[in-house]
Amino acid sequence: MIELKDVVKKFGSFTAVDGVTLGVGKGELFGFLGPNGAGKTTTIKTMTGLLSPTSGHCLINGADVHRHPMEAKQMLAYVPDQPFLYDKLTGREFLYFLGGIFKMDPPAIRQGIDDLVETFGIGEFLDRRAEEYSQGMRQRIVIAGALLHEPLVLVIDEPLVGLDPRSSRLVKDALKARCQQGLTVFMSTHLLDIVEELCDRIAIINRGKIVHEQVRNEKGGFSGDLESLFLELTG
Repeated sequence: MIELKDVVKKFGSFTAVDGVTLGVGKGELFGFLGPNGAGKTTTIKTMTGLLSPTSGHCLINGADVHRHPMEAKQMLAYVPDQPFLYDKLTGREFLYFLGGIFKMDPPAIRQGIDDLVETFGIGEFLDRRAEEYSQGMRQRIVIAGALLHEPLVLVIDEPLVGLDPRSSRLVKDALKARCQQGLTVFMSTHLLDIVEELCDRIAIINRGKIVHEQVRNEKGGFSGDLESLFLELTG
């Protein structure tokens, strides 16, 4: 579903992403780890089409994000680490707005919203203006909006920022359930316990290069102490 082929991104003489090659399959929940400044966000912005690569290719279900952006982005959803909403719109209006962008029929939007209300527990504030929302409310609405058009791939940066334990559980359960239904999730986070709980496979990036990849083992975890491994590899 996701293919990054020798992706390089330079800003002047600085190389932020240095030859990253990764593949993430259908239904996989992939954890993308690295310290601040390692190249995580630049990789994500390049693979979602917000930045153009200096060289290399980013493909979503075979469609090149930069050569065929409309085709690729119809299959893609992206949730940044700082969720954005239009403050004067209610959550419901925002979801209808997103459904319109993806050319969904109004009945499909209504049904999708009804399903997401139950999944994310957003019914109690869905009809309030976003300017009244807490950080956690914003995060849940934005993730719900990303899933409304039923994308094949979800790219999400720090999905649990600002969430209380109940909201965090709702989001984690939703991601796991959607992956079981075939959604591919590419998740960047600093929370190693979330990675150990959710991810099928991980990669660690440091100084723009992939320095480690690992698959969940037969016992349902990752080999060794993930925190110690992370600290060792990222110096």
